[in-house]
Amino acid sequence: DDIMLFPINKEDAAGFFNLINTMHEHTSIIITTNKAPTEWAQTLDDEVLASALLDRILYRCEVINLKGTSYRMENRQTIFDKQNIKKTEK
Repeated sequence: DDIMLFPINKEDAAGFFNLINTMHEHTSIIITTNKAPTEWAQTLDDEVLASALLDRILYRCEVINLKGTSYRMENRQTIFDKQNIKKTEK
């Protein structure tokens, strides 16, 4: 979840590449990210590694671009009892 949210150091980027390289074409992979593929080179600080990684990820895949309200925010729960809030508002 949230791949590429933060910059990744070289060692972790190489490990991620090795993981994807090993798994690709052998299993299903679901990746969620808030970065477009064009932004991965900057986050990885390595255009060649980003290209190789994306080549494996985007090969035989379906990209689903979700837009709109955050699912987490739409389904947010509160620790406060709604009835107690209404009573204190009156």
